[in-house]
Amino acid sequence: QVRLVESGGGLVQSGGSLRLSCVASGRTFSDYTMGWFRQAPGKERESVAAIGWSGAVTNYADSVKGRFTISRDDAKNTVSLQMNSLKPEDTAVYYCAASRYRWTVKSADFTSWGQGTQVTVSS
Repeated sequence: QVRLVESGGGLVQSGGSLRLSCVASGRTFSDYTMGWFRQAPGKERESVAAIGWSGAVTNYADSVKGRFTISRDDAKNTVSLQMNSLKPEDTAVYYCAASRYRWTVKSADFTSWGQGTQVTVSS
């Protein structure tokens, strides 16, 4: 499995921005789909964004389209999530995840997970 370590979470005011980063290690990283998931209190884990191995294919949850941007830098073994115009409903623990498939958005296909980083947005 790919080992993943997230960073960049914190407390921000509504309308502010945060950039989450995930550092990965493991074989065939460049072939993996990378994704960001989140889980808010009382809610199930949901997919936020995903980026395919080519970096040209992305997918976003409707709730974050136009506000969040996922990117990857395979040379540095990193994937990032730029979050702008944050809202209180974005408050959640955010997880970085990796899938062996070159492109997928199915949660069950992601088999490597980071420890999570807390994002809290105040009104």
